[in-house]
Amino acid sequence: MFEITDIASLQNQVRHWKAQQQRLAFVPTMGNLHQGHLQLIQQAKSYGDKVIVSIFVNPLQFPPGTDFEQYPRTLTEDTKKLEALGIDVLFAPEMEDVYPQDLEKTTKVAVPELSDILCGLFRPGHFVGVTTIVAKLFNLVQPDIAVFGEKDYQQLLIIKKMVADLGFPVEIQSAPTVRESDGLAMSSRNQYLTEKERETAPLLYQTLLSAKQQIRSGTTVAEIESNAMQALKQAGFKPDYVSIRKAQSLEPVTDVDAPLVILAAAWLGKARLIDNITV
Repeated sequence: MFEITDIASLQNQVRHWKAQQQRLAFVPTMGNLHQGHLQLIQQAKSYGDKVIVSIFVNPLQFPPGTDFEQYPRTLTEDTKKLEALGIDVLFAPEMEDVYPQDLEKTTKVAVPELSDILCGLFRPGHFVGVTTIVAKLFNLVQPDIAVFGEKDYQQLLIIKKMVADLGFPVEIQSAPTVRESDGLAMSSRNQYLTEKERETAPLLYQTLLSAKQQIRSGTTVAEIESNAMQALKQAGFKPDYVSIRKAQSLEPVTDVDAPLVILAAAWLGKARLIDNITV
């Protein structure tokens, strides 16, 4: 496995593989790798001749007052995990190489509408940070295929739209959410949970499952969302939203005859947890 930190070395390696007509698969991460990340990487290995994984904690996607400074950075442990998986390149650039200018002066990529709802409403600017760094990484890595997790469902749709709108020659694949044995979606932020909060956390997924059952029983969308919000509050969460949306566009729904996704975001102590299930 090559460990690359500078852009020039990455581009030289990419050019070499491209000249050999190697198919490149890419998984961008912020590190602190867990089993969910490793599944993305395993899936990428099945798609490409060479696999590149990036680790970069991107400040642009952390709105002011959030956990950028506290976000776990575990590069040594992550490197060992990636070596064990047999990937080809770990790209872990320095901040000044990715953003040579002041962040306020950096060119940004925005996907309108999709970026301003749900999590975007509660974390203004977050998805602009995501699309900006992903667009930049796509330009540097030049992958044929990139793999993203379905846990970040809104992010997945935003990236797909950016790729389509801007004509990136990248195929986007998704991987199912990986869960703990009690149903909690794996996330780097789960380690913010106290022992007691960790016992409560799986109720987020259970609430989504209950909402799914209510859809099938004929309960109205508004009632389901209200019931779910109330259930989370009673369990000790501070929910940002529970929302039933059209699965392909995230448009609001008034009936339940189309493919749907139920999305939720809720605070539990210091951890902001997100999850979703499709219907």
